[in-house]
Amino acid sequence: MKLKTALFAIAFTGLAMGAVTAADEPQMVRQEMMKKVGGAMGALAGIAKGEKPYDAAVVTASLTTMSETAKAFPDQFPAGSETGMDTEASPKIWENMEDFKAKALKLGADADAVLAAMPADQAAVGAALGTIGPNCGGCHEVYRLKK
Repeated sequence: MKLKTALFAIAFTGLAMGAVTAADEPQMVRQEMMKKVGGAMGALAGIAKGEKPYDAAVVTASLTTMSETAKAFPDQFPAGSETGMDTEASPKIWENMEDFKAKALKLGADADAVLAAMPADQAAVGAALGTIGPNCGGCHEVYRLKK
């Protein structure tokens, strides 16, 4: 009986370590980062469309998430992470890494500028999305694979 318990513990530990390893893979990290940006964009869009009330704390948190994530995002594309983990990253990223990094940094800078001006109402959040949104679309059009 002790042998079965020990084998189960070893197998479980191996599975758990595999899950932790997968979570640390650049493909998984960048997918989680994009989910955060998507959530932040969704929160701002909800306010801009009037689906949610204006909330300065939500606006601040969303813009901060976008800024911080955009600045760290390019670091998640090391050589060798072009495939695997259901990545939607286009090979064009590694072919033109400087442009890719510039696009990410522009999103971060635009989010910082909008945050510094702090949209004070629904209309201002809509205008902020007009500044930030093209960054997302421009990068996705070139550097994201459609699946």
